[in-house]
Amino acid sequence: MGVTSGIVLFAVIWFMTFLCVIPVRLETQGDRGEIVPGTHAGSPEVHNLKRKAWITTGISVVIWGILASIILFELISVRDLDRWMFNRMEPREIID
Repeated sequence: MGVTSGIVLFAVIWFMTFLCVIPVRLETQGDRGEIVPGTHAGSPEVHNLKRKAWITTGISVVIWGILASIILFELISVRDLDRWMFNRMEPREIID
């Protein structure tokens, strides 16, 4: 895995994690009972995005470390995934 691949992998993991973390402890205007005229009751009142971004970064570093290790040490390869799920790739030739 190259540097660019590692950065792309981290970005994908970060954004997927961020989308999962955003709704946690979200207080809406409807929850507080203070709905601003012209807005939806589900609009966020307190979102704590900076804190959630830091939490997301911590979680993403751990997940990225695990996945990068699996990729770099070749614990699971594309051929392994194919063999377990699809069985379409030809076996790798072993050269003596």
